[in-house]
Amino acid sequence: IEASDTVFIEDMTWMEIRDAMQDGKNTVIIATGGIEQNGPYLVTGKHNVVLRGTTEAIARELRDALVAPIVAFVPEGDIDPPTAHMKYPGTISVTEETYQRLVTDICASFRTHGFEHIVLIGDSGGNQTGLEEVAVRLNSKWSGDKTRVHYIPEYYDYAGVGKFLERNGIKQVPEGLHDDFGITAIMLTVDPASVRMKQRIAAGKFHINGVELAPADKTIRWGKRIIEFRANQTVA
Repeated sequence: IEASDTVFIEDMTWMEIRDAMQDGKNTVIIATGGIEQNGPYLVTGKHNVVLRGTTEAIARELRDALVAPIVAFVPEGDIDPPTAHMKYPGTISVTEETYQRLVTDICASFRTHGFEHIVLIGDSGGNQTGLEEVAVRLNSKWSGDKTRVHYIPEYYDYAGVGKFLERNGIKQVPEGLHDDFGITAIMLTVDPASVRMKQRIAAGKFHINGVELAPADKTIRWGKRIIEFRANQTVA
């Protein structure tokens, strides 16, 4: 049967993955997100929603890459007693050791299948150190092997996104929420329900950091531009 047009490994059959690799897709992107509190409007899977948009754009721009299932479980604070995001219901945290072991095993799985380039990116600040350490450790362990692990810190550049928006006329006044226009715009582009669009419009709260989100089509256009900006920076 005809293969599905997707870059997401979890949406492919094993034969589609095999054939994609035979056609030259020798790179796999492993992205880590999180489950955490994100203010009153954004779902706890914020980073995972963002990654559904950015990883697809990155893979299609690279043209030789597939995307692994997004790693949703990352360090979010101590569990008992709770610290950081763990003080809020719904957050799921793992230890740094568990996180690194999980990423390590995922990398090893793709090495077994013959991927030559394993790209690690994280959408949350607490994800970065672990990814870098895993890449260094595995490249040392697999020295001389055809499989290499690449940690790309340039992906996690929300400060750069903010400057990009400012250069293009979007000026924000922080409201103290774990939320901003750039993130909301991407999420609205991927899944309007993830930012509670309908409920916020009904309550007169369809704005963030002093920036109106209506009309939604305009904000979605911004979301696409931001996704493209982040993808191009990562690919470069």
